[in-house]
Formats: sequence, C-alpha cells, structure tokens
Amino acid sequence: VQLQAFGGGLVQAGGSLRLSCSASGRTASSYAMGWFRQAPGKEREFVAAINWSGGSTYYADSVKGRFTISRDNAKKIVYLQMNSLKSEDTAVYFCAAERRPSDYGLDDTYGYWGQGTQVTVSS
Repeated sequence: VQLQAFGGGLVQAGGSLRLSCSASGRTASSYAMGWFRQAPGKEREFVAAINWSGGSTYYADSVKGRFTISRDNAKKIVYLQMNSLKSEDTAVYFCAAERRPSDYGLDDTYGYWGQGTQVTVSS
C-alpha cells in the first residue's frame, strides 16, 4: 500500500482544513487508516483513525468534537476534516495504514506511511 497525503496549508485560528490521504494498491480499501501529527521538537502523536469499513472511528482527546475522519473506499481516499483549528494543531500530519492494527492509536502498529503534509495555524 502506498499513501500520499495532501491538503495542508496555512489557516487562521478558528478556520478549517480538509486533509486527504490517497491510497494505492489493489487491497488498499481493506486497510485501517490513521492520522498522526508531529510538531517541531515533539513526539509524533495520534490524531484519528478509522477501520476498513468506516464503521468505527477513534480520536485523540485533543481533537474530539473538532476533527472528523472519514473514508471513501471506492476512491481509496481517507479524509480528515479539521474545524475550529488552534495554534497547537500546527504540525506535519501523516497518514498511515495497517490491515488489522492491534492498537489504533499507536504509531508502531502501522506498517505503511505516507509523506507528511504541513498544517500551520496562525493565531
């Protein structure tokens, strides 16, 4: 599975962005997908994840109620809709995939990673 994340950019605090992660590969739609982020000088952290069907979603406490993860398996794309953005959301965002993650919130669980996309929120 190859992943490509895009949609990052510069936005003012309180604004919105939608990130997309395009997956290639015949079985890509059968993989669980996750979004992680890494701010300068900080560890990579979990943001959100979704199972292969889209029936189960998981969020970090810091983004609950503001971010929404979804997927379109026909297009093999996973989205991260980010609303009410805060300066602390500034980071490089990565998408990841794994067939059956043992822990949706743990980055070591995922075997496939896309390149990051920068999100900068100005206050």
